[in-house]
Amino acid sequence: MTYTTSRAFLEALREGGVEYVFANLGSDHPGIVEAYARARAEGRAETLPELVICPHESVAFSAAQGYAQVTGRAQAVLVHVDCGTQNIGGMLHNAAKGRVPVLVFAGASPFTQEGELLGSRNEFIQWIQDVHDQRGIVRGYTKYDNEIRTGHNVKTLVGRALQIAHSEPGGPVYLVGAREVMEAGVPRQDPPHTVPIAPAALSPQVLDQLAEALGQAENPIVVTSYLGRDPEAVPVLVDLCERLAMPVLESVPMRMNFPADHPLHLGFQWNTTEPDPVLADADVILVLGSDVPWIPVSNRPRDGARIFVVDVDPLKEQMPLWHVPAECFARADPRTALVQLVDRIGHRPDDGRLARVTAEHRRRVGEYAALEVPDGDTITPEYLLACLRDSLDSDALVLTEAISSYQAVGRHLRRNRPGSLIGSGGGSLGWHAGAAIGAKLAEPDRTVVSVVGDGSYLFGVPSSAQWVARRYGTPTLTVVLDNRGWKSPKLSTLGVHPEGTAAERDDFNVSFEPEADLPGIATAAGGAWGRTVCRPDELEDALAEALGAVAGGRSAVLSVHLAPVQAAQPTPSSRSSQ
Repeated sequence: MTYTTSRAFLEALREGGVEYVFANLGSDHPGIVEAYARARAEGRAETLPELVICPHESVAFSAAQGYAQVTGRAQAVLVHVDCGTQNIGGMLHNAAKGRVPVLVFAGASPFTQEGELLGSRNEFIQWIQDVHDQRGIVRGYTKYDNEIRTGHNVKTLVGRALQIAHSEPGGPVYLVGAREVMEAGVPRQDPPHTVPIAPAALSPQVLDQLAEALGQAENPIVVTSYLGRDPEAVPVLVDLCERLAMPVLESVPMRMNFPADHPLHLGFQWNTTEPDPVLADADVILVLGSDVPWIPVSNRPRDGARIFVVDVDPLKEQMPLWHVPAECFARADPRTALVQLVDRIGHRPDDGRLARVTAEHRRRVGEYAALEVPDGDTITPEYLLACLRDSLDSDALVLTEAISSYQAVGRHLRRNRPGSLIGSGGGSLGWHAGAAIGAKLAEPDRTVVSVVGDGSYLFGVPSSAQWVARRYGTPTLTVVLDNRGWKSPKLSTLGVHPEGTAAERDDFNVSFEPEADLPGIATAAGGAWGRTVCRPDELEDALAEALGAVAGGRSAVLSVHLAPVQAAQPTPSSRSSQ
């Protein structure tokens, strides 16, 4: 058969706006492989998405996610039956929590074993990988899952999957198809229909209520985390805030949400251990695109504060425990809601609030600047991030996965251009490695820089990611904040047992000593430029050299030694030999 379900499926992806299929191929994909080969032989390769081979599924998935985060358009991931599906688990979590559209296709073990149909079982692994509920593996994280049971309506299924993935709140979708179905001949079909739902607006009564509250407030504030998923929403938020002299607080930002150097920007919070007076003094709080606007045990609004939640996902229905004591929850597109508020609210009379907020902004920036120095001969995160900030232009795209240094990234990189900073949206580490590839494919002329911890770097399967980057010409810079260990588990333990035995003995089981040659992994696997720096006086030249390598078409990994997270501990093998 020259026109099969596999061919129709791939055509449907391309017709639906998918430009890349990030693939980790297996025994369930002969129909896909054959379809690509036939399309190339016929001179019709442009009718299918470009195939990007990824030696590890997590790299494939995060590459698709990174592309979608930059463009807003879902890309496809091709994985192998149940095992490949499980290998995307962490990255699937990120896309689900980050509301990023991604389409995943996995084969399914053939459903015949006697050669009844083309594609029938002929390898031992096809019995072992036949599980009761393959789709159930991902059901807690996908917006939609379905099985392609016949190729006669495959374009309809692809269209529905893409429509659901792109409709807010966006997210991943999952399709499976057995070999026999994907090999079957089918008639040609019309292109899929993929139009997502239209953006929702505030109802007239909610708009009146919110506009009145903001207009009458003495100390209003906006708290946001991911408003910048839509870069065009950022200038509208700036307009509204300037009309009201209303400050913005970013809580664990996964996007660039508000210009960090704007006088109405009042900082970043991440696992704050002390109350932020800006939040504590607010009488009206607009939570606009945030999953965790504050952590109640340590930092919460004052009693009696009026709270409004406006979000594409205001109830956080996928979070079993979530509560914000708001008087109003509104499901609305943030940009649409902001435009409505700007149209309704005029400029407030000047009563000195702008001057007060500006003074507080300047005080905080000055406080941050005072930290941007080395600690003797030791590089600090603040100094490293300040040097990186001064090395990048405003258009550079920064991927942040520095975890225990999230707050430092916000305070010291201070991105100001919409779309210039993104995070994974979730909690599974290693996203940056593939996401940088996807981002660079989406915008090849843009400088892409990942700022990560050494733990995140290793989670990213750097050997696989760097090989993919080399093969497909997507050079990016990775800056590793290398404290030779896991700082976050140490901080978590100290948060519960500040005076415990682990704290007393500095025994946290988080050291990565003896350290790995992190740049060496990238050099060996991807031909990358690589260097480790340990002294402050080496840093600026190393950053310039690394960025020069990227500009010349070569990926770069710069590992920067910070103070170690834990004093070196004897390894089990060394203890046993003593």
